[in-house]
Amino acid sequence: MSQGKRDSSMMAVEVSNVVHRFESADRSLTVLQDATFEVASGTFVSIVGPSGCGKSTVLRMISGLLPPSAGTIKVRGEVVSGLRTDVGFMFQSDALIPWRTVLENIALPLKFKGANRGVREERARAWIRTVGLAGFEDSYPHQLSGGMRKRVSLACTLVSEPETILMDEPFSALDVQTRNMMENELIGIWARDKRTVLFVTHDLEEAIALSDYVIVLTARPARVKAVHKIELGRPRDILNVRTEQAFHDIYTRLWNDMRDEVRRSYSEEKAP
Repeated sequence: MSQGKRDSSMMAVEVSNVVHRFESADRSLTVLQDATFEVASGTFVSIVGPSGCGKSTVLRMISGLLPPSAGTIKVRGEVVSGLRTDVGFMFQSDALIPWRTVLENIALPLKFKGANRGVREERARAWIRTVGLAGFEDSYPHQLSGGMRKRVSLACTLVSEPETILMDEPFSALDVQTRNMMENELIGIWARDKRTVLFVTHDLEEAIALSDYVIVLTARPARVKAVHKIELGRPRDILNVRTEQAFHDIYTRLWNDMRDEVRRSYSEEKAP
């Protein structure tokens, strides 16, 4: 991955000189300014940056939920001009339907794609086993723990086998232990299927532990400040990799890029 030119056939996502403004009757707020980066197929890439710099906005534009104000976004070589059905999106909130069971929630994306009932149930049950929820097929979301609901959300995102997976701080609400277990499960699934993942997080440790590359955004209006290659071995044990010296060295480099941007963002928020 790089910010330079590469063969577009190898790129899962291309963001080129993208600008995004939020317009209202009395104000125009530029969140992103000339953001440019590429994500190679089969890689796990995280985006970090100060609060409010547009990390989630980037994912929404890639998925087609938001149009860019200027610039171009491509997914697998095609310009994004509307909602992409080949892109999975896991949000920070669970987004589960409370009156549907675990099985029904996971099968729902396949129903939207026109799969018949037998296929929907077979694939949903397979993903229930994959995320460790066998025996909870008939449970409702309110009967599950926070970590279990996240596993259902993960299965809902992956059951339709999207080529590109967007994840917007999906584990931020979990306690540390559950979060680490979910990170390990996610990496195991990614290593098996090698789909492209673009993962937004405010946590540098999480970004380093999971990723092949980490994109650092500046304070608003956000540009790409740096792209760091994470040179830690795979397979990677999320529970232990944080103890390695190489991990701490990478963290220091990332924080050096982030520190001034966080300070600038904080100063602007405090300004009258």
